[in-house]
Amino acid sequence: MFRSRSPEIICLFISLLLPRPSATAVAKQAIPSYNANERTKTGIDVLEQQGFAPLRGKRVGLITNQTGIDFEGRRTIDVLARARGVKLAALFSPEHGISGQADVPLGDSTDAATGLRIYSLFGQTRRPTPEMLRGVDALVFDIQDAGVRFYTYITTMAYCMEEAAKLHIPFYVLDRPDPLGGEVIEGPKLDADRTSFVGYFPMPVRYAMTLGELAKMFNAENKLGADLHVVAMNGWRRSETYDQTGLRWVPPSPNLRTLHAVFLFPGIEILQASGVSVGRGTDAPFELFGAPWVRADELTQALNRARIPGVQFAPAEFTPVSDLYSGQSCQGVTIEITDGKALNPMLMGIEIAKVLQRLYPKRLQVQKMIELLGSASTIERLMRGDAAAQIVNGWSDGIGQFRRTREKYLLYH
Repeated sequence: MFRSRSPEIICLFISLLLPRPSATAVAKQAIPSYNANERTKTGIDVLEQQGFAPLRGKRVGLITNQTGIDFEGRRTIDVLARARGVKLAALFSPEHGISGQADVPLGDSTDAATGLRIYSLFGQTRRPTPEMLRGVDALVFDIQDAGVRFYTYITTMAYCMEEAAKLHIPFYVLDRPDPLGGEVIEGPKLDADRTSFVGYFPMPVRYAMTLGELAKMFNAENKLGADLHVVAMNGWRRSETYDQTGLRWVPPSPNLRTLHAVFLFPGIEILQASGVSVGRGTDAPFELFGAPWVRADELTQALNRARIPGVQFAPAEFTPVSDLYSGQSCQGVTIEITDGKALNPMLMGIEIAKVLQRLYPKRLQVQKMIELLGSASTIERLMRGDAAAQIVNGWSDGIGQFRRTREKYLLYH
């Protein structure tokens, strides 16, 4: 449930429900989108063009969800089930399940179309077990990522690679674009001692790599020993964001619904652990935030005075129907992207955290933001009151180190 505080916000909210250019279209106005003859071909499209040659004669276990589709909109599940010379033997689903709708851990289930068992990798186990992999000659991964370190699909991929390596099962990644583009790296590098399911590898929050590139890096840097094969895309350039690919956007999880939200997500999601609703349980997750203890007008004025590049804020009231503060009336703000090219979501997130900390020091639990930020020094700087620009500048050494590591594994120009 959502109720705006001004006519302008009513117009903004209605506009979010109507077809409109994505946030990334604003961000990349100078670069024309692909036309129908120049679209990106994802890994599954390339595999189809190859006549499924790499998988012929193999019994395949497929790790996928609703984002695993080809350019015609056919599920990778169905494409492989009908592929000549390929035996689709088992399915595996990540967080949110095979349809991407669940917000709770799931048990195993059955795919109605194929009759295959769907093993949940976000239930009793987060890794495929030897029993699940019995009779599988190859594991194939086809899921759309969000381009953010704490989005769990990359960890699921890495865990599956680890288990495949143990059993000497070849691992194939059907590559897809980084929706945020492949050039801009942002955020603090994950502290080496804070690896977890929401932080598999010491890298910044926004890493500007495809899943295929990440798989190569994980395999080499963590010495996994996987027999890794990446089916690379055709027609994707690093400078391109998802709206420039010609591909249809499929929400990868229940709350990451629009490309507008995708670009705000890295900077807004880090607030959740601190006691701020980031819009889950409303019609506009990650496009608004607040709490029962926030005063909307006060917060709006303070945020707009901060002149955060690329965004402006307006007061709002909302009542989440689920998640944090479910059923409670919250005040907060909506976020409008005014200049996507200028937007730095991690700088935005730190600026917001600093304003909330100043206005509501007894309410905001800054220390808990380390859960997703993954950087003790960043939390210390926030607690000390350093300027947001100083905090962001403090990430440069870690970003530089990561950039040098990353360079060895890039597949696209």
